[in-house]
Amino acid sequence: MNPRAVVGGNNPPDPIDEINASFEADREEAANWTDGAPVENEAQMKAVDALRKSMREWRLSLEKGQKAATAPLRAVYQAELDRWKPTIEDAKRIEGCLVSTVDAFKRKLKAEKEAAERAAWEAANKARREAEEKARAADASNLEAQREVQQAKDAAIEAEKAAQAAKKDQVKGLRTVTRYTIDSHKTALADIYKTDPDAIVAFVDEYVRRNHKTRAIAGVTVTQEQEAY
Repeated sequence: MNPRAVVGGNNPPDPIDEINASFEADREEAANWTDGAPVENEAQMKAVDALRKSMREWRLSLEKGQKAATAPLRAVYQAELDRWKPTIEDAKRIEGCLVSTVDAFKRKLKAEKEAAERAAWEAANKARREAEEKARAADASNLEAQREVQQAKDAAIEAEKAAQAAKKDQVKGLRTVTRYTIDSHKTALADIYKTDPDAIVAFVDEYVRRNHKTRAIAGVTVTQEQEAY
């Protein structure tokens, strides 16, 4: 009795194997010609050119097959990206609006807290100096004077604690953003050339690569030669 047919049980051929099979003879022949020995006559050249054309057709067939095989996957992937995108963008939009809502207040609060911290450290330094001065001036045999010295030391310690607490009291959700304005491109270029000449060389190399075919560039020699393709 024949086995019962099931979906996928027909084992369809792999399209890569099918494409490879149709070019198998030329692939094997190409291997014979690519052993490192150069072509020496026109007949050999024509044979190699024919094989190169066949191998190009093989590659194009594989690329076409790859595109056909992955197109449905790309479509599903892109559709899922598109499905999530509007909601993600709206979430980002809401985040941005909330950040803008508190921006001015946070910057104002940060300035106030920094001012409070400066004042706290000034008070702590003042209390420390006063305690040191009182300790130097106090009579070691005078009990009340020594008590006052201790009180001054305790006050300096408390002032230090208050300054440390003010230092830790930071506004969350703020970050430092560095921006720049180019006042003179010429001056900036001269500075870069002096301090980072490799960056200028890399820019020139890339600029010449992109533009040497479209215009003459001073200091650049353009040559042409033939090569196989």
